[in-house]
Amino acid sequence: MSDSSGKLKLGALVALVVGSMIGGGIFSLPQNMAASAGVGAVLIGWAITAVGMLTLAFVFQTLANRKPDLDGGVYAYAKAGFGDYMGFSSAWGYWISAWLGNVGYFVLLFSTLGYFFPIFGEGNTPAAIIGASVLLWAVHFLVLRGIKEAAFINLVTTIAKVVPLVLFALICLFAFKLDIFTADIWGLGTPELGSVMNQVRNMMLVTVWVFIGIEGASIFSARAEKRSDVGKATVIGFVTVLLFLVLVNVLSLGIMTQPELAKLQNPSMAAVLEHVVGHWGAVLISVGLVISLLGALLSWVLLCAEIMFAAAKDHTMPEFLRRENAKQVPANALWLTNAMVQIFLVITLFSESTYLSLIYLATSMILVPYLWSAAYAVLLAVRSETYEQALAERRKDLIIGGIALVYAIWLLYAGGVKYLLLSALLYAPGAILFAKAKREVGQPVFTNVEKLIFAAVVIGALVAAFGLYDGFLTL
Repeated sequence: MSDSSGKLKLGALVALVVGSMIGGGIFSLPQNMAASAGVGAVLIGWAITAVGMLTLAFVFQTLANRKPDLDGGVYAYAKAGFGDYMGFSSAWGYWISAWLGNVGYFVLLFSTLGYFFPIFGEGNTPAAIIGASVLLWAVHFLVLRGIKEAAFINLVTTIAKVVPLVLFALICLFAFKLDIFTADIWGLGTPELGSVMNQVRNMMLVTVWVFIGIEGASIFSARAEKRSDVGKATVIGFVTVLLFLVLVNVLSLGIMTQPELAKLQNPSMAAVLEHVVGHWGAVLISVGLVISLLGALLSWVLLCAEIMFAAAKDHTMPEFLRRENAKQVPANALWLTNAMVQIFLVITLFSESTYLSLIYLATSMILVPYLWSAAYAVLLAVRSETYEQALAERRKDLIIGGIALVYAIWLLYAGGVKYLLLSALLYAPGAILFAKAKREVGQPVFTNVEKLIFAAVVIGALVAAFGLYDGFLTL
């Protein structure tokens, strides 16, 4: 999937987007959605999410085409539009979010294996942590052998994980019962779901978790064979994943009722298929989930190392993260990333609840880089930058960027103040690396505006730290 110079072709870039978006979330979707909303709210929520996320996909496509000189996607856009510290924060937040997500993938992977081998339990027993650690370093050394080799393996696992999803959709299409689907459209029989508006808000929070990875191709823009492929890969990947997510969610609601689905154990797709075809259905989905998680792990290890490397290349991260090995893999960034994953795997042995909350926290941290990307697209259109002769296109991109920006702000609001404060706690220490990078090139650390922004981050971090100590904030 790469040419002789190691550049990534369209197929490999699409696989990176699909591979990073289809992780474990889709396999738990029937239960997660049914626990939040009835059929009507689910359909409304998907319609809003499709528009919001599609505009975000178009933002990444537009920026890839209009700013081909910017490598590193979400990080580069924040830096170009809003200065070095915002660029650094985007890279730092994205990186933390990505490796914390990998900790979650390892736990879910071994909890699925626990279905067949009880020794792995819920994915956080000593045996599971040892297994996860062995796998982590196997993936690490695979990536050290070369990005294009790892991208090819990711393409293979992406194809393998799509097969059980296609089978699930086809089988459930034939087993779908309209009377079950329409029995209680607005969830009135389940008062605890709350109002339809409340249901829509809650289910849309779940949809954010399953869409992360939409920016996968733009992070690798520097390694793409053709720059135009970056935008194409983003939109193709997004539409493919959206189709699978909606099919899995909507078809399940015609197989079992909303209260039945809400009570299922995860991965709930396995239980839905078992309900239709018997035990082999559960086995098929579990095998699909294992392959899916392995592929997603690989995608995210690649993305983690690449974002740190891209930021170090233009002196926003310290110089040591710029080192590549003979295979052009950012080795130091990879070692730092996987060392953090290893530390947190050990922590999950002692503190499961903290780890679960950190996964939600990780997801809220990724919303900030999304917000800056949408804001940068709006900024370009407002300034008419790169739009000298294209007024109609400028108007179209301004509308698309505006919708994406409103959607990103709404997601931050939906996530709640708690996660904003807690993410400030993780953003604040990053300033040490930022200061080191600035000193290496003999520049002052902050501009006057950045000093104010950093002060706000520190205040948020102190409030969060006190909140955790005092108990009014909990992980």
